[in-house]
Amino acid sequence: MFSSRPRPSWIAAALAAAIGAGLLTSTGALAATGTPDASDRFAHTAQITTGAEGDARGCSGTLVAAQWLLTSKSCFAATPGEAVPAGKPARAAKARLGSTTYDIVDLVPRTDRDVVLARLDKSVAGVTPAKIASGPAAAGTALTAAGFGRTKTAWVPGKVHTAAFTTTSAAATTLALEGGQSGDAICQGDAGGPVVNAQGDVVALGTRSWLAGCFGTPATETRRAAEAARVDGLAAWVMDVRAAAPGWRTQAVVQTDKGLYQGARLADGGWTGFVDVQSKTGDIGGVRVSAIAGIDDTSHVVVLGNDGKLRHTIRKADGTWGAFGDIGSMAGVLTSITHVSAVSIGTDLHVVVAADGKVFHTVRRGDGNWTHFGDISVVAGPIGGVGSVATASVGGELQVISVSGGKAFHTVRYTTGHWAEWGAVAWAAGTTGPVTSVSMAGIGGDAHVVIATDNGTRQYHTIRKADRNWEPFGELKGPLGTITAKSVAAASVDGELQLTAVTSDGKVVHTVRHADRTWANPTAAPLGTIGKPAAISMAGTL
Repeated sequence: MFSSRPRPSWIAAALAAAIGAGLLTSTGALAATGTPDASDRFAHTAQITTGAEGDARGCSGTLVAAQWLLTSKSCFAATPGEAVPAGKPARAAKARLGSTTYDIVDLVPRTDRDVVLARLDKSVAGVTPAKIASGPAAAGTALTAAGFGRTKTAWVPGKVHTAAFTTTSAAATTLALEGGQSGDAICQGDAGGPVVNAQGDVVALGTRSWLAGCFGTPATETRRAAEAARVDGLAAWVMDVRAAAPGWRTQAVVQTDKGLYQGARLADGGWTGFVDVQSKTGDIGGVRVSAIAGIDDTSHVVVLGNDGKLRHTIRKADGTWGAFGDIGSMAGVLTSITHVSAVSIGTDLHVVVAADGKVFHTVRRGDGNWTHFGDISVVAGPIGGVGSVATASVGGELQVISVSGGKAFHTVRYTTGHWAEWGAVAWAAGTTGPVTSVSMAGIGGDAHVVIATDNGTRQYHTIRKADRNWEPFGELKGPLGTITAKSVAAASVDGELQLTAVTSDGKVVHTVRHADRTWANPTAAPLGTIGKPAAISMAGTL
């Protein structure tokens, strides 16, 4: 942007420092005057330091997901203009948000602009990530830049500062900005900081300027032009990067009044968008019941179509789907199906179905072949009137719960293939009201069971421990809040219990039971415009 203009030697040096070290940004206040942001509107702005003490450089960044910063590639280049490879930063890098410091452990650079996604070593709590703008800032748009760079009077301010700018023009990947004449400037240390519109959405990242008004810049320099790297429209790229990052994911399929949709809660705690499953697998005329199970990095989805047929499909790690296959043609046809559950044990997919009031079981082997459906009552004892089922993989064993007449019954398929007799869960874990929804998940040697009772107005959790003893049912008002649950779903994900409930007012409430037995605060999964949810199923994948 400045290459065609005469540039005194001190400006060239300052520009090189700005490009390599970063630019300042914050709200309302004037960056060059040193007034800090007092509104917390820019709490998502990070102070980034690269290199060792004595050779450290500073820049800024923006939290766009719980474990991800959007910032400038130049912050991580050994010399200005040098390419920044993907992966671990070449120089040690840290980011501070609020009073907490995080290590930057991974970089994913853009090839077309001075932008990089930086992954933190752990998720940031208590800070709302910034939203990326969906459209560009037109010429004449008023913008605010924020960062931790120099002010008019300080080399390294302790708080984020802001500066007011106006867009003068836009190129494919950059914005040209003009600062106000009252001291507004982008300075060294501000590179990678957010440039936001009036709605607070990030439209660009500060990259370089003439540094007028910045500490150490001669008073004779009065040019307040700056350049920023555009990030509007990069939300999909950010999501693709996050979805491809290593770590466990919570896969979910949600049935709504519009169809069946799949989405995932990522390792960083954020959710992907939800996609229409039938748009990927082919239209089967609608879905009544669905279940999902994870095998390594793939998701296996089993559905009961509106035509009464059971079908199976696989979603690969790259997001591609296979066509639905007819389970009945391979495992035998069942009639009057009311519910289905699925879980993986090794590379085998175990499917349990409630049909004609009975419980049936089949296995899809790792080689893709199916065993014939077997009536569990033949081996576990007679039980009738079954309307719903749940499954869990626990220490290589298949555990099953069926609900008949509002009561839950439990059995185990041992690794030898033999089955235990049905036992009433109430005898072991305590009496509750009539069960209307059930789910379970295996963590280590324990089976976690979650139920909704009394038409969904109460929810409970219990554990069948590895020693085969049961913990008493405990109510879930704390973890879930006061809700009416139409459907509950549990999944084992990276040694923790993930729990969701579809509520009567059309939400999906999510919480996590950590390994230390504490529960996370409940949050609502962002469903978007997929319709009113009726049921959900979850599973963990790598």
